[in-house]
Parts: sequence; structure tokens; C-alpha cells
Amino acid sequence: MAKVLITGVTGFVGRAVLKSLLPLDHEIHALVRPGTSKKRLQNLHDNVSIHAVDLADTYALRDYLKTEDFSVVIHIGALRGGRKASRLEYYRSNVSSTEQFVDFCLKHSAKLIFCSSVGVFGAIPKELPANSQTERNADNYYHYTKIEAEKIIGRAVLHGLIAAIIRPSITYGKGDYGFPYQLVKLVHKYCFPQINKRIWIHLCNIDALVAAFRWCLQNDFGNSLTWNVADREPVELGALVNFISRQVHKKNYPSIFTIDRRFFAAGEKLSRILKNELFISRFELISQSWFYDVQDYYAQMKISEIKPHFTIPDFQITIDDYLKK
Repeated sequence: MAKVLITGVTGFVGRAVLKSLLPLDHEIHALVRPGTSKKRLQNLHDNVSIHAVDLADTYALRDYLKTEDFSVVIHIGALRGGRKASRLEYYRSNVSSTEQFVDFCLKHSAKLIFCSSVGVFGAIPKELPANSQTERNADNYYHYTKIEAEKIIGRAVLHGLIAAIIRPSITYGKGDYGFPYQLVKLVHKYCFPQINKRIWIHLCNIDALVAAFRWCLQNDFGNSLTWNVADREPVELGALVNFISRQVHKKNYPSIFTIDRRFFAAGEKLSRILKNELFISRFELISQSWFYDVQDYYAQMKISEIKPHFTIPDFQITIDDYLKK
């Protein structure tokens, strides 16, 4: 039985990973931010030991780790892009905390499983599909922190750290209200502005991501492993929009809502002038293609007899979640 520390359990990904670990009969400890509401903690299992430590509080995290002896650290918690936080808070939450977990794992010969992001390639990768050799692109500060965290882990691997870096794409599933959920909402309300060119996007079913974490926890992989994790293949955005529309309207999305690409370019330019990272990202995600090389991940999942996920029809889970609200 392993003694496991997991961060980020009140978030969409961390909560799903934690749930998948419970049947494995490990001793599980979870870090949550001090002051986290009871509502966000009520779904955590009684057998999970909860500790209130802010990842951005460097000294509190260091003091906590001094007294522990985990054999595995699953580091998912982070400040995500678009949040109203200072750069110092971003850096401490996303980079300094990772550095402390790396030091801890080196000292205790523990395994580190780190949740990074395909955002290390930028919101829109400079080559498609983005792969291990693709240039890193710190196009916003959140992506910068993930790049820096990966560098810390990479250097530590040279000194004996056993680490897996898992880079999920934008993830969908029950209980998430980010980009995929908002896409369904916009299509349902006939508010989605579809660009007049073919766009390919690459989403990630939460079950595919959970399977990656579980595999890394249960298996040996040498001293390092890095996976881009997403559905088996990218999907054409127009096809996905029509799939959603057929489920909520019983017909394809009306072509009248197709907008010239120059509108998107103007909107993105205005967002950059206003330095609004959230709107920059939204314009980019629906007007440019983004997909990733996931061959290494699916090669291992095939050996492990874990089924691949395809956005159509798997995206039905997000549509159903929206319709139940």
C-alpha cells in the first residue's frame, strides 16, 4: 500500500483522479487551500486525510512536507489561466510548489506525477500536431509557469528523480463548466460564432486523463515519462458543433451564424490591446487549429487494454450535463 499525497482535489481533474484512486486501497492525503468551503469538501471520501495548506504559501508547504514520508506525490493543483491573481501568486502556486515537491521526492525517493498542460506549446502550437520537440511558447503567464515547472522536473530527473509529466488538453466530462460546457451552452442558445474555415481541435475526455494518472501510479516507467493526453484524434470544430446542435435542436447548426474570419482577427487584436488573456484565448480556440501528438500515450494504453476515447460521440457526457441544469 502506497502513501499518496494529491493536490488539486477540489478541482475538476483532481476530484476525478482522487475518486479513481479510492478503490486501490492506498493511504491518501490531500492538500486543500485554507478556507475552502465545506460544500467543495463534502464530496471527498471519509478515508482521505485532508490538510489545509496553500500551495502559494511557500513556508507552510515546506513545514508540512518536513514531517511527512509519502511514496508518491500527485501534483495537480495550480492557479489556472484567466484568474485574477498576481504574478507572484501564480509563480508560487505553480512553480515554487512544484520545486518543493521535487525536493521532497528526491529526498524520500518518492515518485512524482505532475499535471502540466499542453499550454506549454502555447494556446495555438507553432506546429501541428504539437509533439515533444515542438517549441515551447509562453504566450501567457500561466503557460510560462507550466514551462518553468517542467524545467525544474527535467533538471531533477538528471539527479535521480522518478517523474511523470502528464499534459492534458482542454478536458471535458461531468462536472466541468469550462470551454466544452460553454461551447454547448453557446450552441444551444444559437450564440456560437462559427468561423468560415475548417478548424481542428483536440479535446480530452476526463476518463482518458484519469487513466493516465492511474497507470503512472501503478506502473514503473523508468526515471521519466512525458505524455500529451487527449482523445485519440482531433475533431473538426464544425462537425462537433453540428453534433451538439443535433442533440439539443434535432438539426445541424444554422449556417447563418457563420462569421467571416476577419471578424475573429479583429476581436483577437482588440483583446490583445486590452490585455485580456481570457478573451484572447477564446478567440484563438475557435478560430485556429490546435491538436497534439498522443501516440506515446495511446500505445501504452493499448498494451494496458484501455479503450481509446473519441470526441464524437464521447462529448455526449458534456451535453447531457448541460441539459440537466
